[in-house]
Amino acid sequence: MTLTPPPFDPELTAVLEMIKDMLPPQLTMDGIEDARNGVGIEMLADLDLTLGGAFEVEDRVVPGPENAPDISLLICRPAAPATDGPLPVIYHVHGGGMILGDNRVGVEAPLRWAKELGAVVVSVEYRLAPEHPHPAPVDDVYAGLLWTAEHAKEIGGDAERIVIAGASAGGGLTAALALLLRDRKGPRPIGQLLMCPMLDDRNDTPSSYQMANLGVWDRTANDTGWTALLGAERGGPNVSPYAAPARAEDLSGLPPAFLDVGSAETFRDEVVTYATRLWQAGGIAELHVWPGGFHGFDGFAPQASLSQTAQSAQLTWLHRLLAE
Repeated sequence: MTLTPPPFDPELTAVLEMIKDMLPPQLTMDGIEDARNGVGIEMLADLDLTLGGAFEVEDRVVPGPENAPDISLLICRPAAPATDGPLPVIYHVHGGGMILGDNRVGVEAPLRWAKELGAVVVSVEYRLAPEHPHPAPVDDVYAGLLWTAEHAKEIGGDAERIVIAGASAGGGLTAALALLLRDRKGPRPIGQLLMCPMLDDRNDTPSSYQMANLGVWDRTANDTGWTALLGAERGGPNVSPYAAPARAEDLSGLPPAFLDVGSAETFRDEVVTYATRLWQAGGIAELHVWPGGFHGFDGFAPQASLSQTAQSAQLTWLHRLLAE
């Protein structure tokens, strides 16, 4: 399938040129180890987690899923909270295509929100594929959420005001977490914030073909991530919705959702479809398709005009959600 790709935003084009050697769009199974050892996604983890003293930072090891290893939670609490009462909690799931990253990757976004909102951030570490295929990653994410809800008071949080959030693979795992919590009748988050989420293992949308070998995380890389997670099951008839949320037949009864995605990225069409299906199921969803945005543009180019607009929309949604 040959389709003309949409153009990148001019300001973001310059950023893509700078990072193209560190983060080439294509990634194969043979390249996973090199990607983990390179600067790549880890450039997103180079951050003062206290934000200049605004947060107290703790790494906490908590029980993992049954018969599985413990997991690590990065907990960031406001150093001087504006209220004595329990604070909202942002439960963050990092990106990395199911194969890269740790609980510090991408956490600058929830920290930025939390500083503005007066919230606690909990960022979960999960086992990575292919060494740990499905359901290990989502099981870890689920176990971390259960601990967070049960121990919310201990960390200064409010178990009744947990927002789950993630980008890329973390966005897909966040969507899967919402499905699991609904189906297992677990704690109910008040919202799910899905940034350029990785939702569909079939990888057969027009946008996946349009963006082949372009931008960040193209169709080949996407095949690699899903194959690492699912092996030979990828693209077949038996894939669980807790692995690929686009496979869920029923999207009713889920928390309100915020979804955003770039117009010039692999995930565009699956994200638009997921938002549409949430509405069709009677749900609440806010969708933004950022013109000329490549995958993860607001993390790689936070000062760009389009990134500033995207960040503002995310924060506005959270303000509205927490005010309800």
